[in-house]
Amino acid sequence: MNITVIGAGNGGLALAGFLGMRGFKVTLYNRSLKRISAFMKSKTIKLEGEVNGIVTIENITTDIEEALKNANLVMVVVPAFAHADIAKRVANYVKDGQVFVLNPGRTFGALEFWNVLKRLGVKKDIIVAEAQTFLFASRTSNPGVSHIFRIKNAVPVSALPSKRNKLLSEILEEVLPEFQVVDSTLYTSFNNIGAVFHPATLILNSGRVESTYGKFEFYLEGITPSVAKVLEKIDQERCQVAQTMGIEPMSAVEWLNYAYDVQGTNLFEAIHNNSGYQGIVAPPSLQNRYIFEDVPMSLVPISSMAKKLGINTPAIDSIIYLASIMMNRDFYREGRTLERLGIQDMSIEEIKKLLSEGV
Repeated sequence: MNITVIGAGNGGLALAGFLGMRGFKVTLYNRSLKRISAFMKSKTIKLEGEVNGIVTIENITTDIEEALKNANLVMVVVPAFAHADIAKRVANYVKDGQVFVLNPGRTFGALEFWNVLKRLGVKKDIIVAEAQTFLFASRTSNPGVSHIFRIKNAVPVSALPSKRNKLLSEILEEVLPEFQVVDSTLYTSFNNIGAVFHPATLILNSGRVESTYGKFEFYLEGITPSVAKVLEKIDQERCQVAQTMGIEPMSAVEWLNYAYDVQGTNLFEAIHNNSGYQGIVAPPSLQNRYIFEDVPMSLVPISSMAKKLGINTPAIDSIIYLASIMMNRDFYREGRTLERLGIQDMSIEEIKKLLSEGV
């Protein structure tokens, strides 16, 4: 199987190396040359941490047409705010039978990606899928070198349309058996754990980030008992929205056990029992995807759906508001609202049918 990984950041570099180590023909694409120039000629990626080895992959390129030419499976590993742009870039080169997986989709990522392709007149027989989270906790330590702190036990994933889940399962089972195919992208979208862990933790540690340039462990030092209580409230609001739509929510504590085999009587304990978070330092500034991705592409669509359902989400809305003030942007206006996704006037059953049938 020919696999293309789009994006050579922390996640994309790790995934390209990991898939290469498993014996697949991997092409790594990145929009800019700067991030890949140091190892573009050698085509080697070094993996450290939970996985160790030096891997030579098939190709590294900045040419999207070249990257997609022979791809059966396309793993999109970019921040969710770039999903629409990637859809525009690939639109002219999509081929029948290709599978695009957003790693992760955050909330309604697959629907946004699908909408862009349809607006651009793409009529190819493809699958767009989204993962609930990313498979690894990983960071790029040097050019061409990725440190994988931990590989998650399992990651839920679903296709849009979900009627293609059987085919998606057959493809992913060969490549990444860690992926668990679930009923709908509503499940992956509203069990989005990044929405719970990332933006509030960064905002509540904003003084420390700006004064130390992120020189502390993000999860193990940044999530104190008081911060964890805020995360728990955000999690409760997310779960209420999911449950009201008829989706079985997975709480953040349950997810930590599912993904990392850790337990705790509350979220603070569960996070601090997770050895996979050791060594993961905070971002050096607030100009980070934990805000630019997880606020408009995670919290905003959850809040937007909550408003449609008549559910109050004060904790989620407060984080959106504070992030907008700090970044001098209106994240609610620019985020994935139901209006921007074209589903504001649809009933929940109509939304479910759209995600199931693709029409």
